[in-house]
Amino acid sequence: MRIVIIGVGKVGMTLTEYLSAEGNDVTLIDTDQEIIDNAVNSFDVNGIMGNGVNFSVQQEAGVAHADVVIATTYSDEINMLCCLVAKKIGVRHTVARIRDPEYSRQFSFMLGEMGLDMIVNPELETAREISRLLRYPYAIRIDTFAKGKVDLAEMKIAPDSPLDGMQISDIQRKLQVRILVCAVQHGDTVYIPRGDNVLYAGDHIHFTASHRDLNAFFRKMGAFHHKLKNVFIVGGGRIAYYLARQLIDLGMNVKIVEKDEARCKFLKESLPKAQIVLGDGTDQTLLAEENFADTDASIAATGIDEENIILSIFAIQQRIDKVITKISKTTLTDLLEAVGLDSVVTPKLFTANLILSYIRALQSTAGGSVQTLYKLVENQVEALEFHVEKESAVTAKPLRDLNLKKDLLICCIIRKSNIIFPGGDDVIQPGDNVIVTTTSEKLTDLEDILK
Repeated sequence: MRIVIIGVGKVGMTLTEYLSAEGNDVTLIDTDQEIIDNAVNSFDVNGIMGNGVNFSVQQEAGVAHADVVIATTYSDEINMLCCLVAKKIGVRHTVARIRDPEYSRQFSFMLGEMGLDMIVNPELETAREISRLLRYPYAIRIDTFAKGKVDLAEMKIAPDSPLDGMQISDIQRKLQVRILVCAVQHGDTVYIPRGDNVLYAGDHIHFTASHRDLNAFFRKMGAFHHKLKNVFIVGGGRIAYYLARQLIDLGMNVKIVEKDEARCKFLKESLPKAQIVLGDGTDQTLLAEENFADTDASIAATGIDEENIILSIFAIQQRIDKVITKISKTTLTDLLEAVGLDSVVTPKLFTANLILSYIRALQSTAGGSVQTLYKLVENQVEALEFHVEKESAVTAKPLRDLNLKKDLLICCIIRKSNIIFPGGDDVIQPGDNVIVTTTSEKLTDLEDILK
């Protein structure tokens, strides 16, 4: 596909890496020549320095012949204008990053009346992920499929876990819970498992389950027996705002520490049920005064990765039940796990996953289009949800008779309200949603699962 990306910041650069690696024809527009040069030298892309709102700059970038324009500049308004100009020039599809809470209430209007085909809000998506993690504290990561009907969870197997030394095919029988392990990281090795694979302490497993079975599974793992009630957020930016709204609706008590006085005033006016504290959230004296050690969950969400890491390490030392760290630099991931920080959220990756799933859906042609996509284990595994629109080479045959690609697993079939963890006799039908994990090349259609 021909794709134009306007604004090559954190999100734009991540998209550039993903989309160029998949063989798309990518052209970048940015006002900073150094950023353009770095991207062009690092990836197989074209670059133009200029203002993405400018009609002539978009023409030079070939927007008239592009399939998609993605606007991810620092400004919501500029992103909307870029998409409007691109539509006038003749692009088929537009995607805009829009982050301001004021605009989040008008998404349906923007999609219907302003020429935007997709809107992504990194901070809102990050808040949703954190909210899910607080509902399932034992998980490192929680993603959802089929409009929330199925969860994809990640956890690390503890040394005293009943899973240590257990064969995957024995999990359902021994634990009496329906989950399906769909990816495993064992040390530096990542694999799509078979039933005869054995799990060990220290392994990271990714598995699908219904909400009910996910709760039951975590109870079997010895997860917390009480719900998290008191949440302490350091950093009063957009993530804190969106997250606080969600947590208050869930009946949780929220305290936000923010050092900018004007921002505190905004939060107090916007979130009357939250407790807003003016101060430095990395100051241990302030934390002691605010009874930080007595909270159930700590969310480090400042704009500085290093501050978030230090705060989270301190939270672990205080034995806080759930510690979540927001970072921007994915290169820090290995360091964070080494110091015991497992639950890490990265806004740019949530955004990239959403946009990439949208691009894959546009590329699908065989009747099994991508609905949702997540990249797992530092991009070594993809988990995809396909909607089966019509009869094809993968329907009307028992799964055992399908010639599936290597390193691929059909994890789940969602048929109306039924969640099916498939066996060899199950059959994919039109109308189903099918969840697949794979370490192989990109999939754009459900038929791509076949050799």
